[in-house]
Amino acid sequence: MHMRTTVLSTLLAVACMVVPNSHSAVANSGLDLAGMDKMAAPGDSFNQYVSGAWAKATEIPADKSSVSPGSDLSDKTRKQIVDLISDLAKKKNPSGSSAQKVGDYYAAYMDENTIEARGLTPLKSQFAAIASIADRKQLSTEIGRTLRADVDALNNTDFYTENLFGFWITQGLDDPNHIYAYLLQGGLGLPDRDYYVSTSPKMADLRERYHAHLAATFKLAGLPDEAARAERVFALEMKMAQAHATRTESEDVHLAARWQRADLDAKAPGLDWNALLAAAEMKDLKTLYVWHQKAITGLSKLAASEPLDSWKDWLTFHAINHNAHFLPKAIAEENFSFYGRTLTGALQDRPRWQNGADETSGALGDDLGKLYVERHFPAETKKQVQSMVSDLKKAFAKRIDKLTWMSPETKAKAKDKLRTLKVGVGYPDKWEMDRKLKISRDDAFGNRERAELSRYHQQLAKLHKKPDQGEWWMPPQLVNAVNLPLQNALNFPAAILQPPYFDATADAAHNYGSLGAIIGHEISHSFDDQGSLFDAQGRFINWWTKDDFAHFEAAGHALAAQYDQYKPFPDLAINGHQTLSENIADLAGLATAYDAYQISLGGKPAPVLDGFTGDQRFFISYGQSWRSKTREAKMRMQIATDGHAPAEYRSETVRNLDAWYDAFAVKPDQKLYLKPEARVRVW
Repeated sequence: MHMRTTVLSTLLAVACMVVPNSHSAVANSGLDLAGMDKMAAPGDSFNQYVSGAWAKATEIPADKSSVSPGSDLSDKTRKQIVDLISDLAKKKNPSGSSAQKVGDYYAAYMDENTIEARGLTPLKSQFAAIASIADRKQLSTEIGRTLRADVDALNNTDFYTENLFGFWITQGLDDPNHIYAYLLQGGLGLPDRDYYVSTSPKMADLRERYHAHLAATFKLAGLPDEAARAERVFALEMKMAQAHATRTESEDVHLAARWQRADLDAKAPGLDWNALLAAAEMKDLKTLYVWHQKAITGLSKLAASEPLDSWKDWLTFHAINHNAHFLPKAIAEENFSFYGRTLTGALQDRPRWQNGADETSGALGDDLGKLYVERHFPAETKKQVQSMVSDLKKAFAKRIDKLTWMSPETKAKAKDKLRTLKVGVGYPDKWEMDRKLKISRDDAFGNRERAELSRYHQQLAKLHKKPDQGEWWMPPQLVNAVNLPLQNALNFPAAILQPPYFDATADAAHNYGSLGAIIGHEISHSFDDQGSLFDAQGRFINWWTKDDFAHFEAAGHALAAQYDQYKPFPDLAINGHQTLSENIADLAGLATAYDAYQISLGGKPAPVLDGFTGDQRFFISYGQSWRSKTREAKMRMQIATDGHAPAEYRSETVRNLDAWYDAFAVKPDQKLYLKPEARVRVW
């Protein structure tokens, strides 16, 4: 959940044929042999061994804060998207068709001359509405009018929104038969509350730079008294951050609650909820879930206690900031200067065509997705990936059967959850496209505004429908994957189902070590410290015996302690509990992928390729799938806000698998060695 509420997590182009059980004589190893450092001992630094030469030879591009197989594949997919759009532009596309909308959205975004000529005119009506706010009711109306449903909220553990509230719509935590609205904390221009409250010198420096960004944005927009405006916005956001739930609180699903409409007035006074909900087109809302109760109460209180001028400046800044890349170049460059250069360490902005591909994909996910799938993801590929998923599910079921500490009662429920797990491969069964959405070739700002409103209306419409376990939360052209505990479902978009994660010409050891581990990771999220709290129907309910869950929690604490020891910087360590869900999924997913690889061999010995046994190739492929180089600023931001550990440490979860020790003859005196009793075994 890019909130990733940690209940729902994420991992992270030429179409390929998936051949998961290929052991033909012509299969290649799939390994990057030149990228290895064979002088390093696998037992001392597995990451160095599998990717040391790659790391030494690889430079982070100036327009990136990190580089990895995932980022390379994302670049490749963007190129595919732009090539697709270019081909569409050569044809006469019917008005209202997906081809017309996709082509014109991208073309309008790329038309910088028109964007420049219009200046801040697209924001004129919004500025006027904000300036006219004269009381708390009108403030509440404006906050409600700008509320939007961010579907990424279910895919992103470091989710934050510039709107006062995060918002999404899905089935109930304890009621899988009905759809509800969810309200989350929001309102910050920095990624997380810690950026505001931390006493660290680096965070203090970032606050100063953000303060300067506020003033610069107001000045570029031609608004007077930019310093005073910036001070008011910063002071308000400082108070918002103090009202926010902490990272630990945010990750605790037990703190979420179902509220009745009257509870908003009683438990979160300050905002005019009637005005807010009416403006948000939810005046008939009777029940909702509040994910961050403490924050919703605190933010609403600020609406009453803080000066209207502060709120008006805050609304104005975020209207500009949110739309920066659809406004004149100077504003877009200032936005990148802070959010790109300062926060992530990138030296220059990406080429506009890359941003254009992402913006088009985000606005028209299924319109573009259907076109992308038709060109890059044949039906046969989908069938064979589904076969690979089946192998992983069989392997996980066998792991459940072998658990000596789990009671038969809990095992039966775990297997029922695994059996009913809905796995979406490549693309959704049903496409969600708004045929009435107007996209114009000369209106980049308006296109984005209308697309956001269309997506919001699509989400609101779900309030009157039955839950759909097959609903997708990611477009097919996204290099990512997700587990959705409330739906008991997984999504594997088409874009991730290609090299380097899956190579049709490679031996099975490579494919199970890379893509297989990704699939296993997402399956395992259904049984991590958060996913295990939801049953086969997606209900937030305890389906464990007391002793079984105590044993499971103890294993989780041991894994968290293992990651607590990793220290990327002298002054900053990984938070093992913050990253626990992902670490459990990595470990269980890798173990499951290894078992599935063994199943794929059908009892036959694996071939030796490029001098490596099948088991060695499996683990090397896993390690190489996590190779990464990251700028310090981005790494620090990830450690502070993300539920995922840095890639280097994810690759070294191999130290918990007995098979890895056997494959590389790891010795007790080597750095990664763990005694058998210290190796964490979760599933």
